[in-house]
Amino acid sequence: MYQLEYPWLLLLLPLPLLVWWLLPPHRETSASIRLPFFDQVTRAAGVQPTEGSVVPKRTWLQTIAEGLAWCLVVLALARPQFVEPPLEKTEPQRDILLALDLSQSMETRDFPVPDGSLGARVDAVRSVVSDFVAKRPHDRLGLIAFGDAPYPLAPFTMDHELVRLMISGLLPGIAGPRTSLGDSIGLALRMFEKTTAREKVLILLTDGNDTASKMPPLKAAEIAGRNDITIHAIGIGDPAATGEDKLDTATLQKIATDTGGRYFFGGDQNQLAAIYDVLDQITPDEQKVVSWRPRIELFHWPLGAAIAILALYHLFAGSLGLIRRRAAA
Repeated sequence: MYQLEYPWLLLLLPLPLLVWWLLPPHRETSASIRLPFFDQVTRAAGVQPTEGSVVPKRTWLQTIAEGLAWCLVVLALARPQFVEPPLEKTEPQRDILLALDLSQSMETRDFPVPDGSLGARVDAVRSVVSDFVAKRPHDRLGLIAFGDAPYPLAPFTMDHELVRLMISGLLPGIAGPRTSLGDSIGLALRMFEKTTAREKVLILLTDGNDTASKMPPLKAAEIAGRNDITIHAIGIGDPAATGEDKLDTATLQKIATDTGGRYFFGGDQNQLAAIYDVLDQITPDEQKVVSWRPRIELFHWPLGAAIAILALYHLFAGSLGLIRRRAAA
């Protein structure tokens, strides 16, 4: 579709006619030949001298060329454009960060799987979390693994295949044998600082209590709440265990409550899958569709045509005058 960005500039088209009609003609005094005894000559000739002027005549070709050039210049000023069909882009409105505990206890083979056998905790987590990622095609996802310290494995990205590839390669102990729950929330805070998403969600999964953090988990959760970051906490493993393997249910519940999130306990793979289904429901897809129409500027075509018309006219007029002068000579 063709359009003019400033169509009101077409009102300038009759401007040359208004100038010619309203303004007085330009006067210019030029030198002439001094004639001695001018008065006697005119009396002898019987003429009464008067003031005169020379008005150069415009040819019809000059009028057409300059008029057409003016119209083309005004058209160029109005900025003709070709507007292409609309293009649409979907922008995510939520960033989801997955923080997974990869301490040494995640290789414990006490996690019931659907066939009734016991599997490693990390195997169940890999399967369920990877399936969750596949269900979130319109959210930007990031990934953190934590043990002795938290490590960012994937920045916030729409490349979900990359996130799933990183999840499939998770191994217990790669981040150290202990659990740094508070520091993982601290790292999440720094990653969320660089995002512009309206909604920020941290899904935190662990099977033990905090044994390695420099920042207390509840303090980190308090800061997250002030920054409008929602934390959903998931605990797996054995709540009746002792020492480092004991699941600190109270802390996880407090973290979730203080940030407006929810706490879940996954006793087996089916429960863990159900938890991520619930998370999928309480964080529905939210996206913004941005539409725009590319525009191609066309002003250079009428402007170039105006320049070409004036150049051709002056070339023709100059050549014609030269021919006439040679013929007269």
